[in-house]
Amino acid sequence: MNIPVEVPGLDTIIPEIEEGRLLVVESGADSAKSYFVRRLSLSAGRVGCPVTFVTSRDETEVRALLASEGDPDELSEGWIRILERDGVDSFDEFEPEGGLLTVDSFSYLTLNLPPSELASSLRRLRTACRTRKMTAILATDRGMLDSRSEAVVTHLSDGYLQFHAREGPEGVLRFLRIPKWMDGKFVDRNIYYEFDGKRIAIDLRRRVL
Repeated sequence: MNIPVEVPGLDTIIPEIEEGRLLVVESGADSAKSYFVRRLSLSAGRVGCPVTFVTSRDETEVRALLASEGDPDELSEGWIRILERDGVDSFDEFEPEGGLLTVDSFSYLTLNLPPSELASSLRRLRTACRTRKMTAILATDRGMLDSRSEAVVTHLSDGYLQFHAREGPEGVLRFLRIPKWMDGKFVDRNIYYEFDGKRIAIDLRRRVL
């Protein structure tokens, strides 16, 4: 099942995440990344796609955030299972049949995996995405992975989105980069966005230099 990208502006260039894909979402200290993967999880739940959400955070906290960001009436009972973990060696136990696997704090949860083991685990996950008709979204923290592990994650992903934030003359400047995407479109463009902690809005008219 494909997952709609319900983010104003971004949905015009990436209307949905295709079934069977492995997507990486990265950011620095900005919380836009975690908000974005929760929003994709909510979108999946609204179209009837079961969600497995693996996190290093407290389940109660994640459920409260999802409840504040989505309409509970639009979601069926038991649409999501949230699993707290301090580390992950393999994704085998998390692979939902035909569903969405969201791994928040992926770089933290796999911190102790050497690049060779990380590559092996991600290859198995890619195969599971294809054969089980599931989608995986991995949220990573910029700078947490070493260069070899970062290269592994980039190489084995189908799509890679990066949220950037930096200080500018008029305050914080936020822009989205897509260094890798399934169809090769929109690669390495700086796409301006706004984020107030409760919503992300993309402005395709504004250029980011």
